[in-house]
Amino acid sequence: MQCLPYRQQQVLEATVRHYVDTIEPVGSQALLRRFDLTASSATIRSAMGALEQRGFLTQPHPSAGRIPSQQGYRHFVDCLLPTPSTSTVVRLEKELTSLSLRWLALDDLLRHLARRLADLTGLLGLITRPGRPQPHLQAVRLVGHDDRLLVLLVESPTSATHLNLRIPQESAVELEALEQWTSQQLQQSPGTFIDWNGLPSQIKTSGEILREALQNRKHEQALYSQGAVAMGLGGLLAQPEFRHSASLRPLLQLMEEQPHRVLVIAEEKRKSGVWIGAEHPHPALEHCAVVQAPYHPGTGGIGQVALVGPMRMAYSTSQAAVRTVARHLERLLA
Repeated sequence: MQCLPYRQQQVLEATVRHYVDTIEPVGSQALLRRFDLTASSATIRSAMGALEQRGFLTQPHPSAGRIPSQQGYRHFVDCLLPTPSTSTVVRLEKELTSLSLRWLALDDLLRHLARRLADLTGLLGLITRPGRPQPHLQAVRLVGHDDRLLVLLVESPTSATHLNLRIPQESAVELEALEQWTSQQLQQSPGTFIDWNGLPSQIKTSGEILREALQNRKHEQALYSQGAVAMGLGGLLAQPEFRHSASLRPLLQLMEEQPHRVLVIAEEKRKSGVWIGAEHPHPALEHCAVVQAPYHPGTGGIGQVALVGPMRMAYSTSQAAVRTVARHLERLLA
């Protein structure tokens, strides 16, 4: 991130704060009056011009004042973010401290927390279920009875799950050979890999039934971990940037079909957990900002807590809020 001279940093911070509060372009005189900057109006105008040349500010109309650009918000978040309001964070902390899993199922808990985030910020609160780590399949045991097949999946010395399948009665004679073949596969490639392309023809019927069942189970596990709870859509619709439903339609469609894609696993370059405008990999969020924080429930999985809103948002408060909720989720689920 390039360094800005002190005066330009001061003017950029004031412009962002003014626009977040008022959603109105601002000029040098208004900045001087509101923020009591120790400089002349000409100096402030010069700094605003330099920030516009750098791409940090933009002018929506020739005769209007300036507003922050996507690049301006990014510099503000990375270099100028103020300390969040203590009262806001303390209020949220106090509410969350009283929560207990003794009276809440997981999805109820996530809905409650997403609602608190939305009510606090006026944005869309979004929380994903903690993803389950992919189990390492160690052995498969098959027990047939008439037209039923019990499949025991051994994932560790202390962990096993089972599937109950229907098979043709004439395929029962294949089960011993199928169990031996899957055991050989897992010994050759420890973990979850079974090369179904090499399935011998003499066990093909029962083998195809087992293959489909294991694939369906894996798909269901992925869908569960991708599930997300969202609250606060009304608050998002009330934001001036989203007065026209067409601007929100791509986001609403994404939320309905693939809500987990709203969130991104943070890369090294985005440790702040903030994606602004076109920085987000999904085009449905090119006019939005996403602030998120991960939580680790202690089972090896990972979930995400996020706020979605316009680029004009109170980033400091939003970041503190999602981190607070993530921290309490870890405490509750540990």
